[in-house]
Amino acid sequence: MNDKTILRGRLLSFRREPENADDTAAFSYIEDGALVMAGGMILSVGAYADLGSDVRQAASIIDHRPHLILPGFIDAHLHFPQMHAVASWGAQLMEWLNTYTFPQEARFAELAHAERMAGWFLDQLVSQGTTTVAAYCSVHSTSATALFQAAMQRNYRLIAGKALMDRNAPDAVLDTPQLGYDETRSLIARWHGQGRIDYAITPRFAITSTPEQMETVAALIAEHPDCYVQTHLNENHYEIELTLSLYPKARDYLDIYEAYGMLGPKSLFGHSIHMNQRERAAMAASGSVAVFCPTSNLFLGSGLFDEAAMKSASVRTAIATDIGGGTDYSMLRTLDEAYKVLQLQNQKLDPYRAFYWLTLGNARALSKQAEIGTLEVGTEADVVVLNSAATPQMAMRMETVTSLREELFVLQTFGDDRAIAETYVSGKAAKNRSLTS
Repeated sequence: MNDKTILRGRLLSFRREPENADDTAAFSYIEDGALVMAGGMILSVGAYADLGSDVRQAASIIDHRPHLILPGFIDAHLHFPQMHAVASWGAQLMEWLNTYTFPQEARFAELAHAERMAGWFLDQLVSQGTTTVAAYCSVHSTSATALFQAAMQRNYRLIAGKALMDRNAPDAVLDTPQLGYDETRSLIARWHGQGRIDYAITPRFAITSTPEQMETVAALIAEHPDCYVQTHLNENHYEIELTLSLYPKARDYLDIYEAYGMLGPKSLFGHSIHMNQRERAAMAASGSVAVFCPTSNLFLGSGLFDEAAMKSASVRTAIATDIGGGTDYSMLRTLDEAYKVLQLQNQKLDPYRAFYWLTLGNARALSKQAEIGTLEVGTEADVVVLNSAATPQMAMRMETVTSLREELFVLQTFGDDRAIAETYVSGKAAKNRSLTS
């Protein structure tokens, strides 16, 4: 059996963020390319015609022409325990959490339920071409354990952590400052750095954590500076008012997190919609990341992410589905909604920059650009194969497409899981190869 696999097709990989719609130097595009993988890594990339006969004979060749081959998609913010809360009708953030989300998250205290849902969750992501996620677990250590075990089984790249919550939610989804601290330390010791797993210290948001719990968050960050930090920020006007009433000495919402040492290059702040100038400046100075979640921002009526203001302030940004406030696991559908959110503000999301964001852009936001996000030699072999004519609608539209940029916009506008011809996780074909029963 050959150890090496060669993927043949049109190879697209970004070198940097495109400056404008004509910046073709920002990426590499090979019309008839060969991507050589072995041992979960990319060994070489180039024109198929340049492959030596000895290389071809020593490898399994999978011909994906005429499809596009890109780095696997990266989702920087979503909630593992909210699969049964997706598509819950008619509420804004706080009502939605209390009515739909918290009751579902309470079920993750049961290990059997958490294990079943963990397998389904990762299989669903793979079917959408997503090969890396930053995920919230429930407050229960069982939920994090189940998700980490499922990721290890699949050799899936995962950033995750158990939620920390000790107030303003039902008892079934609360811990205490001491319990949250102890369980988080235990989970970090067991899972951080295992396989392709990184731990994220995860206070849900300031509303559900007392100052006493936030002190333990600060301690955990100081003790484990190589871990990620993830939480929510400035998502909804009522949420902001409630937060500031609970922390009346804070200058603004972000100031609460600053006071507990939560800002930094590996800190991910979901939503970051209603930001003031001081908050944007503080995020930029600390290298913190604002995560744009367009589908949930629209679905919950939270507001419009001002990407231009973030860019002007030099704030690092990522993009994400935010399942289950978000309504689709697909990063392609997420791009479609992001385009509309920005259009409403007279801002543009060019297809080159959109696909940069899903790949190298999000990899940089997660400080993982050396491992994922490109098709460069020496990076991990997480790869997605895209069929731009996957549906009759797409095929009809492709009849008039004359450029790569137009094709990417067709994928950005019409694409979903049907456009994912295959997903490779650590070099192994994984779409429709469920490991769950």
